[in-house]
Amino acid sequence: MFDLPTYLAAGARWIEDALRRLVPPADTRPATLHAAIHHSLFAGGKRLRPILCAAAAEACGASREVALFPAAAIECLHTYTLIHDDLPCMDNDDLRRGQPTCHVVYGQAIALLAGDALQALAFELATRTPVATVEIIRELATAAGSTGVVGGQVEDIQGERLPPDADRLRYIQQHKTGDLIICACRMGMLAAGAPPTDLAAITDYAAAIGEAFQIADDILNATATPEQLGKAVGTDAAREKTTAVSVYGLAGARQRLHQLVATATAALAPLPGNTQPLAALAQHIATRQS
Repeated sequence: MFDLPTYLAAGARWIEDALRRLVPPADTRPATLHAAIHHSLFAGGKRLRPILCAAAAEACGASREVALFPAAAIECLHTYTLIHDDLPCMDNDDLRRGQPTCHVVYGQAIALLAGDALQALAFELATRTPVATVEIIRELATAAGSTGVVGGQVEDIQGERLPPDADRLRYIQQHKTGDLIICACRMGMLAAGAPPTDLAAITDYAAAIGEAFQIADDILNATATPEQLGKAVGTDAAREKTTAVSVYGLAGARQRLHQLVATATAALAPLPGNTQPLAALAQHIATRQS
């Protein structure tokens, strides 16, 4: 039987060790900036996106090592989005992963610049991938830009205090969360030299789990405790955000979540390598408690 907790722990150690080798040490000048980067990048977290990147490479028969640079890149990019998302001009959150957010510790200006530096580092790391380098950089840039995670964040902000709307919800789910997950999986496949048929299958899988991840987040924000999540809860309702819970209700959101897991699992059927980690990760995303 496949042991997902062991796989996740090994994947987290793998990417953590890589990031510590690849990111400038915390005392590198300017030390305040690099200390802020380390504060956010090494604050724990599930490392889901780099693990998905590695698992996608494995699903087409390659070693996770071929996906190391894209995996490190996606984690740097994701961390940059979290730092900016927490800023007072955005969600104004004081806690992230159970620790004070970057701007609380280092001030808004340094937090902003730490995010900028992590975004630049993500692209520098992506260039080190020896296979399909241009395609991998294109995936990262598209996922990060105005029609990707930035666009999703804009719609999320502008959707506050508006009536619940299913079309706006789908856009936010796809771009604020889904695009980076699709990017992670596709970069892992590209680094492994996957053919177009495998890329199409992993894209369908990742689109389903990307939406599922955001729905699970919405449910946890409405039902979990701050101790579970390591950050404030109930904030979506307080800001009147467009979420799966506000659009579908709690029961409807849970039903949609389970439909997406079935869709994701079915999408893995054509892949030639070990798909057990990806199938287990889909289930894990739907049932996680933090």
